Amino acid sequence: MKIEILGVGCPKCQKLYENVRQAVEQSGIGAEIIKVTKISDISNYNVMLTPALVIDGEVKTSGTIPPVSEIEKWIKDR
Repeated sequence: MKIEILGVGCPKCQKLYENVRQAVEQSGIGAEIIKVTKISDISNYNVMLTPALVIDGEVKTSGTIPPVSEIEKWIKDR
């Protein structure tokens, strides 16, 4: 599983990264977590607000920081 955090490194981006890391750990499912910080790469996803969360190429959220429980549900539903 490939999980991407889209954002330039702001505090909200860091919080989303931590929530994702915790959700992956709790789910017990192996995942590669990647920080995407280049604006040109972020724009490929047609995301207007960061941070954004992409799981296996599908944008799950943009401009918000979902709770760990919601991220974990998305991970398990894949």
